[in-house]
Amino acid sequence: MGDRVDLWVFVAGFHFQGTSALALDGKGRLSVPARHRDVLRAADESRLTLTRHPEGCLMVFPLPVWESFRARLEALPLAAAGWKRIFLGSAMEVELDSASRVLVSPELRAAAGLDRAVLLVGMGNHLELWDVQRHAAAEAALLQQPMPAALQDFSV
Repeated sequence: MGDRVDLWVFVAGFHFQGTSALALDGKGRLSVPARHRDVLRAADESRLTLTRHPEGCLMVFPLPVWESFRARLEALPLAAAGWKRIFLGSAMEVELDSASRVLVSPELRAAAGLDRAVLLVGMGNHLELWDVQRHAAAEAALLQQPMPAALQDFSV
């Protein structure tokens, strides 16, 4: 169990950031960029969990981070059953293959509108996988909104 705790500390302390423009191959596989896979492999973690995001993309979690997120979801009250169904009902565990690719299931590709051109976006402790056009539309819509109060006084 000590190794698992050490792994959790390592992965939880790593923050994914930046955006990578990628392409799904004909079988729906995604090549994980070196900057992300090297950290995952250094932590001896080749398992990821993919699930739907309410904004129309997929969330990609290292397994230990997913386990923490899943535990918080499972503790939600019955009133949140629909949201639990979105996150837990669509969750799929995948593993990096020998070519550093992960297979995105047809169901998840359809749910996120993924065809070929995709973006892998670092979001701190997880990644998001977006269709390029869907991401551009979501970002444009966001930029039309006023800045949230929580960010208005945010500074370095």
